[in-house]
Amino acid sequence: MERKQGFFSALKEEVVRGLSPARSRAKSPARTGSPMSGLLRRRKHHHHHVANPEPLIGRSGSLRPVMEGPDPDGGEIGDSKRGLGLGQWMKGQLSRTPSVASNAYKRSDLRLLLGVLGAPLSPVQVSTNDPLPHLCIKDTPIESSSAQYILQQYTAASGGQKLQNSIRNAYAMGKVKMLASEFETASKVVKNRNVARDAESGGFVLWQMNPDMWYVELAVGGSKVRAGCNGKLVWRHTPWLGAHTAKGPVRPLRRALQGLDPRTTASMFADARCIGEKKINGEDCFILKLCADPLTLKARSEGPAEIIRHVLFGYFSQKTGLLVHMEDSHLTRIQSNGGDAVYWETTINSFLDDYRPVEGIMIAHSGHSVVTLFRFGEMAMSHTKTRMEEAWTIEEVAFNVPGLSVDCFIPPADLRADSISEACELPHDERGKSTIAIATHRAKVAALEKPHDSNTDNMVWKMEV
Repeated sequence: MERKQGFFSALKEEVVRGLSPARSRAKSPARTGSPMSGLLRRRKHHHHHVANPEPLIGRSGSLRPVMEGPDPDGGEIGDSKRGLGLGQWMKGQLSRTPSVASNAYKRSDLRLLLGVLGAPLSPVQVSTNDPLPHLCIKDTPIESSSAQYILQQYTAASGGQKLQNSIRNAYAMGKVKMLASEFETASKVVKNRNVARDAESGGFVLWQMNPDMWYVELAVGGSKVRAGCNGKLVWRHTPWLGAHTAKGPVRPLRRALQGLDPRTTASMFADARCIGEKKINGEDCFILKLCADPLTLKARSEGPAEIIRHVLFGYFSQKTGLLVHMEDSHLTRIQSNGGDAVYWETTINSFLDDYRPVEGIMIAHSGHSVVTLFRFGEMAMSHTKTRMEEAWTIEEVAFNVPGLSVDCFIPPADLRADSISEACELPHDERGKSTIAIATHRAKVAALEKPHDSNTDNMVWKMEV
């Protein structure tokens, strides 16, 4: 309860008003005020009187400018503005506009980072309303029954099913730092050595609500990615593609599976198989494997872009029962017009650390991810590989936030009816070797071009775990 009180006292005038999901999208006639404003007024009246409350801020464009805590060129959050609350800093991060001084190389790196790391989804559709399967040994393969047992241990270690079922909604806020750390071709390897200059700092807010609704905003380096789900469709907004729906079925946000939502995580692995054991950072772990089914892969594919496979591995500690490592990999085949097929393999490895209880629920308060984009096909020696890294810390977590309603998860008014494939976020070769023509009506979608031949003196960012 101590953290919950801290959350409300620190954020009642900053986060709840400024970062409510309903205030994070363009105004529409259906959304004239924040659903959280009633909560805010009630809490003010209950605790103390504020003589001149700050007026609500419309989100048709951006939030009112505020001072920001982190140095956009890599300084730690709070280094120079320690007097500001984290909520104020987050309001500034989520309303920043890109710096005019940023060069094209840095912008392309940032697009790549946000396109892949901003709001990736899990491999399959799950619903937290579906109960976990009962442990059954008879007439059940050992791989499946072992996985069910491991998930039962995970659920118990995370706080227990009864407590998790009492969670109606959740909120989390954290800091992130991202970097495109390495680029490799058949002839050279370019590594990033200027960590302080090139690492992009920022933050995110995440709201979730049963059944299967979520909303996230992530602001890094002056750009912002927003994504959400109202339980029926998943949408996403990036500065370069605008607002659009995502191809395929409704799926959970991967960031929520990184130690923030144990109930959805357990539901995700409900049909997984136990395939063995492995040491992760010196800790013995069971490995659960989950594969996306062919129907889901087909629904996520479009035109010349075909999702061939998407596999998720979860590593659960034998000592604590908690999820400590997660790895997923998906392979996309792109058939260009009149040319050879090009393959893109995207692999995300996430390490979860610093588990601490929040109102009885075990939450991972820090972690880091390593992403590899591997492109091959065409000619035998024409592969490229891009390595990216992200570190995050969780600053605030709260459950059962009063006043949060389904209105907070309404898609933006300017949402395009047509959906966009995940292949649109892949970097395109500026020489035209692997042009992606997803559809004629999307031929002019902004391509993510990376000038690989510039800044060759950039070099390796190592994460401290």
